[in-house]
Amino acid sequence: MAERRTIEKISEPDFVQFNDLASDAVGGKIIFATDEWFAPAANLLKRDPPQFIASAFTEFGKWMDGWETRRKRIPGHDWCIVQLGVPGIIFGFDVDTSFFTGNYAPRVSIQAACLDTPLDFSLVGDRTGMEASESERAAVAKLNSEAWQELVPISSLQPGYSDSCHNYFKVHTSRVTHLRINMFPDGGIARLRVYGVGEREWSSESAQQEVDLVALTNGGVCLGFSDAHFGHPRNMIGLGVASSMADGWETARRLDRPQKLQLDQKGVLQVSGSEWAVFRLGHKGVVSHIEIDTRHFKGNAPDSCTVEACVLTPEEEAQCVASKWTSAKWSVLLPTRRLRPHYSHMFLEAELRPHDAVSHIRFVIAPDGGVSRLRVWGRAVLDVNSEGEAKSANQMTGQSKL
Repeated sequence: MAERRTIEKISEPDFVQFNDLASDAVGGKIIFATDEWFAPAANLLKRDPPQFIASAFTEFGKWMDGWETRRKRIPGHDWCIVQLGVPGIIFGFDVDTSFFTGNYAPRVSIQAACLDTPLDFSLVGDRTGMEASESERAAVAKLNSEAWQELVPISSLQPGYSDSCHNYFKVHTSRVTHLRINMFPDGGIARLRVYGVGEREWSSESAQQEVDLVALTNGGVCLGFSDAHFGHPRNMIGLGVASSMADGWETARRLDRPQKLQLDQKGVLQVSGSEWAVFRLGHKGVVSHIEIDTRHFKGNAPDSCTVEACVLTPEEEAQCVASKWTSAKWSVLLPTRRLRPHYSHMFLEAELRPHDAVSHIRFVIAPDGGVSRLRVWGRAVLDVNSEGEAKSANQMTGQSKL
C-alpha cells in the first residue's frame, strides 16, 4: 500500500483547529474604528486569506488587504471593536500581518466583553479614507471598552513576511460577544482570526425543537480529521450554503485507490481506504435526520459516506484526542450510502440505526473527495448532567492537543 507523506506544521498552535468566531462568513463585523485611512477595518474579518497587488492604489495611498490607519500625528493610539458573529469561548487568536512589512502595527492588545444587550452600532459602505466621527466616538464611549477584560496584554507583532506574519496568542475565556483590538500606536494588520467554540443558551430550548446539533453557531466543533489537503472539515458546519469548493471539506486523492475501480453488489466502489472527520455536537441529542451537501463538488465528490456516533465524557474525549481518535468506540448511525455530485442528500430517520442520545459523530467518506455541508438535525437532551458535561468539554478541549 502506498504511503501518504504528512507535512507537520510545527509552528501552528493547537487552537487553530477551532472555528473562527469573528469571520464575516459567520456574521462577524466591525462596529467602530478610530481610523481607516489606507484600508478599512472590515478587511480584518474577511474569510479569504489576504492578498497583495503591487500596482493597486487608491486616492488615499497604497491599497492594502487589511486594516491600515494613517501615520498618527496626534496623541493616542488606534483601536476598533469587533462584534463576534458567533458568541462563544475563545481559545486563541491569530493576528496576521501578511504583506504589512514596513507598515505593520508594532504592538497589539486585545480586550473582551460579554454584552447582553444588542448594540445598534453599524459601519456601512467603503470606509477607506475615513476616521471616526465625534458622534461615533461619543456613542462608543458609553461602552467603557477601555475597561474590558484584557485577554492579550500589549505584545509585539512581527512583520508580514511569509515566515513571520502569523502572531499567535493562546487564551481561555468564558463567553465573549465583543472584542476591542488596540494597535500601538498605528499601522496595519491584515486579518484577525478568533478561534473558539460557539456557546448557545440551551436551557430555553423546547425539548421538542429540532436543531442542527453540529452547527458551529450551536457549539459544534471539529476535533480531528484524517486529511484536509484542500479544505478544513470545520467548513462543513458553517452557515448557509457553501459559496464554492473552497467553502467545504476536500481531501487529497488517496494513493491507495485501486488501479481499476470496481463496484460491489450494492453499487458502492470497492476501495480499501477512506477519510474521516470527528465532531463534538453543540449539545448531546437524539438525531432525527442527516443532511449531506456536495454542492460545487462535481468531479470530486465522494463515492459514499457513513456516519458513526458515540457518547463521550470530557475525560474520554481527551483520551481520544491524544490517541488521534484510534481509541474511540463508534456505532453506526447512518449505514453506507452512495453520494451524488453537486447534490443535497437528506437521510431521514427511517434510514438511521436505532440509537439513544449521542455527543460525538464521525463522518466517513470513501475513498476521498469533497463535501460542502454537514447537518445533523435532532433534539437536544436537556438535562443537568448533559449540560454540565458539555460545558466541561468546552473547557477541557481548549487545553487538549488536537
